Amino acid sequence: MTTPETVASPGDRFNFAQHLLDLNVTRSGKAAFIDDHGALSYGELDDRVKRMAAGLQQLGLRREERVLLLMLDGNDWPVSFLGAMYAGLVPVCVNTLLTADDYAYMLEHSRAQAVLVSGALLPTLTAAMARADHEVGRVVVSRPVAPVQPADIEFETFLNAAAPAHKAAATLADDVGFWLYSSGSTGRPKGTVHSHANPYWTVELYGKKILQLKESDVCFSAAKLFFAYGLGNGLTFPMGVGATTLLMSERPTPDATFKRWVGEVGGVRPTVFFGAPTGFAGMLASPSLPKKEHIALRLVSSAGEALPAEIGQRFKAYSGVDIVDGIGSTEMLHIYLSNLPNKVQYGTTGWPVPGYDLELRGDDGQPVPDGEPGDLYIQGPSCAMMYWGNRVKTRETFQGGWTKSGDKYVRNADGSYTYSGRTDDMLKVSGIYVSPFEVEATLVQHPSVLEAAVVGKEDVDGLTKTKAFVVLKPGHEATQDELKAFVKDRLAPYKYPRFIEFVPDLPKTATGKIQRFKLRAQ
Repeated sequence: MTTPETVASPGDRFNFAQHLLDLNVTRSGKAAFIDDHGALSYGELDDRVKRMAAGLQQLGLRREERVLLLMLDGNDWPVSFLGAMYAGLVPVCVNTLLTADDYAYMLEHSRAQAVLVSGALLPTLTAAMARADHEVGRVVVSRPVAPVQPADIEFETFLNAAAPAHKAAATLADDVGFWLYSSGSTGRPKGTVHSHANPYWTVELYGKKILQLKESDVCFSAAKLFFAYGLGNGLTFPMGVGATTLLMSERPTPDATFKRWVGEVGGVRPTVFFGAPTGFAGMLASPSLPKKEHIALRLVSSAGEALPAEIGQRFKAYSGVDIVDGIGSTEMLHIYLSNLPNKVQYGTTGWPVPGYDLELRGDDGQPVPDGEPGDLYIQGPSCAMMYWGNRVKTRETFQGGWTKSGDKYVRNADGSYTYSGRTDDMLKVSGIYVSPFEVEATLVQHPSVLEAAVVGKEDVDGLTKTKAFVVLKPGHEATQDELKAFVKDRLAPYKYPRFIEFVPDLPKTATGKIQRFKLRAQ
């Protein structure tokens, strides 16, 4: 593994939350975060993070115990995340788009002793807690939408009741810092465990060295903070250079994004925007797309799924700014293969980020020559420690210092890499992994469905969407809209199939295995 000599190690004893606060101690009056309700200065952030740490400790939580973080993007999110880490606790950041069943599993799996939750998500959490075979100690509610129940604590009341912690927990760089959940091929998410040092490396190697973010920047990410990509974009990278972050709780629709671009919400115009290909396609097609002179973007990043060259070229023609496309993962915490702001080659994912080693291997485990597809393996300092409680998947993914990405790539003669697809049947839709098996298992629960098979289908913009081939039971009927609604009611909404085709039967092998390659060709 190569690490640039110009990047200093964080040292053995290291608390990442304390590190970020210390970096910005001279910026107390500057806005660190701006959400829909106002600005939070670096000085206020410092005070609230330390109050959060003390408050969690006063609840009786002990070092390394988990705290579930189920919150919409807003100023309370970084306070909660950093406050837990400052106290030596472990925030477990979870997707806000999931179901009560998903959260029940995460509560049981993480054994979280407390939950920090947005008021709008409290009903779903309450349903999850009723189903989970695990008892949560206390629930702290940010921006409640209804009177807080006696067993719960309102966020501001919680902070005001605690004096700021005098010092951070004396954590080590390799101590567990936080969890992120990564989708699994079986549909059950994997608790990806990251150390205190891991986000330090992503800030130094990518945020500073590649993106070259500045203190004067205003950063805005369509990807939410619970994603590894969004966590870097909207929290660790901006704080790492003393910049300002604009946070948005609502879905990143084109109109919602445009309001932030032009300064209509928050009173500032972003200079750096982090998006995903699906979002860029939607924005370019929107009649509300702002005129170039009304925006202030100097740098634009993309990740989450491969960026079609045509979308990048159209965005450059519109804005005059290239989209810097890269690939990262929950397991590696952020981007390890990327184009450069001054060197963009559309149609490729760029070059290895200095500090990360990449290798393409064939089915025999040996390196493949340039021009031939191979499984992508990565080695770098921000690699996750393990999947919690999942030794089999940990061994499959983390192999002797190398991390198996699950993606296939081709290395080109100039050292750049071109995406060739997934090595399993997982699909990436709008930057989020979707398990075909989970969608199929849900479709066959419908009383009219006999069989179902789900594959990826490219839309007109070259982006992957889910398509379901459905075989109905004899004498039964169902409509596409009916089945889409059925899946939406049972799974996270983004998992429903965008396309449904009714077929008399599914192509299968002699042993009964569905031949997905034939369905993909249709």
